[in-house]
Amino acid sequence: MSDSRKSQSVRIGSYTMPLPRSRLLRIGIGVLLMIGGLFSFLPILGVWMIPLGMLVLSIDVPIVRRWRRRFAVWLTRRYPKAAAWVNPPNGNGNGNGGATGAKTT
Repeated sequence: MSDSRKSQSVRIGSYTMPLPRSRLLRIGIGVLLMIGGLFSFLPILGVWMIPLGMLVLSIDVPIVRRWRRRFAVWLTRRYPKAAAWVNPPNGNGNGNGGATGAKTT
């Protein structure tokens, strides 16, 4: 028996972070990350948690997904080089068209 449901994950550049299958758990993680970001004056907690929380929430909350997509379009239009770095057009982002082996001559 195989599970045909695709597991949820967040991809930033070449990094992929798997997320739980439970919708409530994903929403809880996203909200906790955003609340933790509000306490950025404490050690370990920081402002970096707010965008990560919004990214996790964008999987299940349509309005946050819309904000993420608008930001992606704005980033692509305003800073095309940065957008290409975050989301490489082809390959795996190592600059050689997706080849992962040794350098060819």
